[in-house]
Parts: sequence; C-alpha cells; structure tokens
Amino acid sequence: MMGILVVGSVALDSVATPFGRVREVLGGSATYFSIAASFFARVSLVAVVGEDFPPQYLSFLEAREIDLRGLRIVPGRTFRWRGEYGYDLNQARTLDTELNVFAQFSPRIPEEFRREKLVFLGNIDPDLQQEVLHQVEDPELVAADTMNYWIERKPESLQRMLKEVDLLIINDAEVRQLASEPNLLRASRRLLSWGPQALVVKRGEYGALLFTDSDCFAAPAYPLETVRDPTGAGDTFAGGLLGYLANTGDFSPASFRKGVIMGSVMASFNVEDFSLERLKSLTYSEIEARYREFKRLSHFEDL
Repeated sequence: MMGILVVGSVALDSVATPFGRVREVLGGSATYFSIAASFFARVSLVAVVGEDFPPQYLSFLEAREIDLRGLRIVPGRTFRWRGEYGYDLNQARTLDTELNVFAQFSPRIPEEFRREKLVFLGNIDPDLQQEVLHQVEDPELVAADTMNYWIERKPESLQRMLKEVDLLIINDAEVRQLASEPNLLRASRRLLSWGPQALVVKRGEYGALLFTDSDCFAAPAYPLETVRDPTGAGDTFAGGLLGYLANTGDFSPASFRKGVIMGSVMASFNVEDFSLERLKSLTYSEIEARYREFKRLSHFEDL
C-alpha cells in the first residue's frame, strides 16, 4: 500500500441548504480528501489552522490515523467559509470568505513526507502547488485540483503547474473555462495536451467523466433519496479515487476506471449529511456494498 501526501485547506464552514444549516463545522479541501482517502491508504496532511481550531476536530482526524505532523497551528484565526445552496445543489453561493491564517500559508513538507508516492495538490494558489512539487522526491502520481478563481487570476501559473501533473480533477465548467472551449470533449483534449496524462471531469449529480489520450469513461452518479449538503463532495471524490489507487498500487486504465467509481461511492456518502458527519459513522462494509451496487447499476449485456 502506498501513502498519500495531501496539501490544501483545513477550514471551518458555515453552510445553509434547503435541508438545514450548520455553523463553523469541519471543512476544507484537504480535510474532505484526507478523511475519504484514509479508508484505503495512509494519509499525510500538510495545512495550517489557527489557535482557535477546535480540539475535537483534531481528535477526529487523528482517529482516522491521518498523519498530522504537517498541520501547523499558528497564532490567529482559522480559515472560514460561509455559503448556501438552493434546490440546485450543484451550485454553491459564497456569502463570505475569511482566509485568516491561510492567507500566509506557505507549504513546508516535512522530510518524512517527501517520499510519498502519491501527491494530491488541493485547491490552492498554483504557485504554492508548484512549491510543493519542488519539495517532494520522485512521486509516481501527482493529482491536482483548481477552481475558477485561479483560472481567472493566474492562468499562466496554472498552465506551468499542469506540466508537472499526471491527473487533473476539476468540474465541467472549470474545464471549459480553463481551455477557453465550450465543447467539453474538445476542451478536455486541449487540457490533456498541456501535460496531464488523465483528466477527471466532475459533474455533480450527473456523475463523472475520465479522459485520457486514448480513452473516455463515463461514471454515473449514485441515485440518492437523501442529499443534505454537497460541500466537499469533489474533494471526497478525489480522496476515494486516489485512496483506491494507493491501496492497489495499480495505475492501469482499468484501475483508474475502478477508482473513479470508488470516488463516486465516497462522494455519494458525503452528501447525505452536513460536513463530515456521514463519514464519521461510515464503515468499510457499507463502502463495499455501495461499490457493488454501482457495478450493478451500470452493467448491461451485449446485443
């Protein structure tokens, strides 16, 4: 089993959806990724929080056996995000963002983390993502996320970073925006020409697409009766995908397809409750059962 290094944000979120609201609960891209991946592999986390970060959240991360030696606790307030969703749960509306200590975040990768074979660069400044890559030693797979904020403000830095990335995981709107191409297939091919060997396009309730130079794979979303909070679903998806790949050590096209399904499985559990509440009680047997159900849902016979 390979270990995974994740660098990103650990935050306190306040979220409102048509099905409830929560205040200052555990969030952040690196958090969702780490918890999901921890069901399959060792996870080493690099992030920063303030002195006000609740100790019970540290205990939760430690209980998942996530290595927190790269989590710095510094004077000041923890990064906070406040947002809301309407009945279209695919789109969040940001009401307030307080970067606080995250504004001065400069990733320092502990020596003992630098040889991890899988690296996930969470949604942070692409210049910081490159700083991370300059500190690690010969990873076998580098995956990255980004968002419209960086696409608009740092497109050149983002393109430089993508030259060093094996797998890019972003949503369909970001694919079109980054490639300046409205057609998703042509946009995906353009992004692959910039360096990544594979591209995963997250499509919310419509599932996910996996593109390589020679292949395309479409995974459905799991049909759910209860969806309460989609916050962190994309990072949970990435955690399930990379966690599966780390667990198997297999980076073949067939393994990537299975990893996309495992990512979809983890995201489907995450949205059933606010913050990480559903993942707190999740068992591996539930994961296996839903994976089998995904296989049944998408299976069909030849003519």
